[in-house]
Amino acid sequence: MTVVTGRGLVRTFGEGRAARRVLDEADVDVGEGEVVAVLGRSGSGKSTLLHVLGGLDRPEAGTVEVAGQRMTGVSERRLSAIRGRHIGFVFQFFHLLPELTGAGNVLLAGRVPGARRDAAARARALIARLGLEDVAGSLPHQLSGGEQQRFAIARALVNDPSLLLADEPTGNLDEESAAGVLTLLRGLADEGRAIVLVTHEPAAAGIADRVLRLEAGRLVPA
Repeated sequence: MTVVTGRGLVRTFGEGRAARRVLDEADVDVGEGEVVAVLGRSGSGKSTLLHVLGGLDRPEAGTVEVAGQRMTGVSERRLSAIRGRHIGFVFQFFHLLPELTGAGNVLLAGRVPGARRDAAARARALIARLGLEDVAGSLPHQLSGGEQQRFAIARALVNDPSLLLADEPTGNLDEESAAGVLTLLRGLADEGRAIVLVTHEPAAAGIADRVLRLEAGRLVPA
């Protein structure tokens, strides 16, 4: 079953002669249990693609559907509800709130409007599953990079999303921590989630079922 579909996606930055079209009628499909890695040079639009697929940015043209829900042409309120229920985000720099503990960051995701009723219990279970119980009370600056990223992944999974969007998730980690995060992401896909992974690292692309390259605004097999 297809989890996310993008058709004819267009996104341009700048105006006039300085305009640069980073997405030029790009198409993509990702199914349940599939990891798709997206490669491309710096500035090619890889992060923009993730933001458009996840509803953090709106395309100028084209359509996006996630879990059968249309993401384009809907209100911000509707978009926020779909994101909260069906999409998880993982970023290179973790984006943990510095004043909250690791556990607090994960639990916070279960307090947003539309969160699952069992979000708090699920958050605690994810912390245990990811081997973070011993450091759950630590603040982000007291954690290693690998620990911070695992807390960020736990936070992304609190509402059990069908789609996980990961933007350079190992780009700020040492080799050992990166390997652990990649093993975790592969396991999450094997449970049935769709994962779109933006990366420039061969090891990260190595866990993918398909590898695409973003070239001249379109996605082509790498």
